[in-house]
Amino acid sequence: MSTVSERLRTLQRQIGRAADQPPALGLRNELRRLMRRRERSSFVPLPAPAGVEIAPGLRLVEQCFPTDALALRSVRLPWGDPIDVDRQRLVCFDTETTGLAGGVGTKAFMIGTACWRDGTIVTRQLYLTALAGEARMLDVFADTLPSDPVFVSYNGRSYDTPLLKGRYRLHRQLHPFEDRPHVDLLYPTRRAYRGVWENCRLQTIERNLLGIVRDDDLPGSEAPAAWLAFLRGQSSRNLARVLDHNRQDVITLTCLLDRLSGDVAAQDAHPPVSTAPERILREVREQVPLSP
Repeated sequence: MSTVSERLRTLQRQIGRAADQPPALGLRNELRRLMRRRERSSFVPLPAPAGVEIAPGLRLVEQCFPTDALALRSVRLPWGDPIDVDRQRLVCFDTETTGLAGGVGTKAFMIGTACWRDGTIVTRQLYLTALAGEARMLDVFADTLPSDPVFVSYNGRSYDTPLLKGRYRLHRQLHPFEDRPHVDLLYPTRRAYRGVWENCRLQTIERNLLGIVRDDDLPGSEAPAAWLAFLRGQSSRNLARVLDHNRQDVITLTCLLDRLSGDVAAQDAHPPVSTAPERILREVREQVPLSP
């Protein structure tokens, strides 16, 4: 028996606890030590890479870009509906999320939109600088939509929309997608170009069909790590690149919609497809410089 007691005391000494110290007391001391360490550590949040704060933990980046396509007030949707749609009803949107698996644990930390307003394309990007801002972000996204929106996305029917619907439900809010038309450009793109190029990813289509080549683009798969690095106070540079990536995505949707609509006049009204999105992206970079 004494041998067993000696062995227990030896093990206790090895893990750094006095032999005569009760386990509960040792746990309390350990918690106090960790709390003191936490108090000593001074966490200073990084400045956000762009935009203005419109609510605690939520920022907005808004840009306006002139476009000749506004000479045509309506557009023919690529699903073959003979009725043209007023451009000002269209909402091209894309999200950046904490993962691709979906489910309750995945959330959107950025929602980008591109809309036509009075001779310009207006891009709006809502992004979180703290987890507490998610409910307000969803609220603002819904409140700023047109009264009768037509959503335009790329794989949004399968991913972005179900994800956002789930987040609205978790926050006990009504989502804005109920009974609203949704044009997912992935499907007409696949019908037209499956097998023509190596895949139908948006970057592949914009490079081969629209002539857009992105410079220093951060892959979407790296967006979650960039946002987490910002929240942990490590760096904001890659979060700025995520904003750049998301903005280009929604601008590309505006050009791709015209290209797929089959409306030759609309295509002619755009500046050459190889330069229009790049010109817009260059202007964005000048107005929203990357953080150091």
